[in-house]
Amino acid sequence: MKNRVPLLFLCAGHFLHHYAMMIFPTAVLAIHREWGAGYGETLALGTASFVALAVGTLPAGWLGDRVPRSRLMLAYFVGLGAAAILAGFAAGPLTMVAALALLGLFAAIYHPVGIAAIVQLTGGSGRALAVNGVFGNWGFAGAVLVTGVVTELFGWRWAFIAPGIACVLFGGAAALFMGRGADIVKTQARKQGAEATAYRGAQIRVFVFVACGAVFGGFIFNGVTAALPKLFEDQLGAAWGGDLAQIGMMAAVVFAVGSLAQLPVGVLLDRIGARPIALTLVALQVPLLYLAGQAFGPALIGVSLAALLLIFGEIPVTDWLIGRYVSGPWQSRVLAVSYVGALGVSAAVLPAIALLYEMTAGFGTIFALLAASAAVVWVAAVFLPRWRSRAAGA
Repeated sequence: MKNRVPLLFLCAGHFLHHYAMMIFPTAVLAIHREWGAGYGETLALGTASFVALAVGTLPAGWLGDRVPRSRLMLAYFVGLGAAAILAGFAAGPLTMVAALALLGLFAAIYHPVGIAAIVQLTGGSGRALAVNGVFGNWGFAGAVLVTGVVTELFGWRWAFIAPGIACVLFGGAAALFMGRGADIVKTQARKQGAEATAYRGAQIRVFVFVACGAVFGGFIFNGVTAALPKLFEDQLGAAWGGDLAQIGMMAAVVFAVGSLAQLPVGVLLDRIGARPIALTLVALQVPLLYLAGQAFGPALIGVSLAALLLIFGEIPVTDWLIGRYVSGPWQSRVLAVSYVGALGVSAAVLPAIALLYEMTAGFGTIFALLAASAAVVWVAAVFLPRWRSRAAGA
């Protein structure tokens, strides 16, 4: 019971992280028209937020193992909100880049600090990680929906300013009610002899998978989420993809429904382990990602939803593995390293999408590359250690 309040704030922080990072890729559909620039050229401005996110993640992980995590989360809420407000007042490309860089820098706090706190508070429960993952993915859904509606009604600037104000207010609430529960750091018992040798071998295989998942999985996740609003605008057709609000609503439904896949995955992780889950989810991503770049009209919605169910369902796997194979005092740093790989790739995703889109006038090549990336992650999953639950061991 005593952990529910800090867990609620940590889950809300995950929602706000992905919401804030998804505002620009949706609002850019209106920004590039207002500024009289091309979609690809304007979308590339968002690279600043992902570069800052990658740069800030390692120091955030280092701080997360040394500074009380509750204090870092307060800085996260307030800083994220202030940066979003500044983006809403951007007068042109340069000020937008500066605001988005600040947004990414504060957003970098969440994953190495917030996820490590949840792992510690819940003992690495797959179910808790899955619930937190759903909150994060609802942030994507909320961003594309609310950004689309607010942009149509009040303009793109309020799509940044309104959630920025909400973040700052939420930080004030966290200061009053979150408490110090997120600061707990527990250590794991040291293993001895042959058990220690086997455990180190399993750790190496886990780290290989985490590294591949960070790089290639990060390309898949960030590529799909950033491209989806424009993919819907281009390939749904006039009868399905109308104004920005309608496109945002359709993308939001796909994100929201897709995120629910994490709930059964979280339960299964605690029962059968990561290997069979990762092998199944990633293998199915390969054909569906390829098809997403080729589908048009209503078929695109079904293909996109199926692909996102698999992509989002895979999210708790890495955090669950780190919770099982990394000691508590090191978890923020290992989480930071895993996320910095994904974020380093994500920093290249927006310019890559922009370049390939302009070169090919579509998304076919982009989604073919995403499918190839899924095949690489599957190969890494083959070598994951087999898991025996406590119940099975008993």
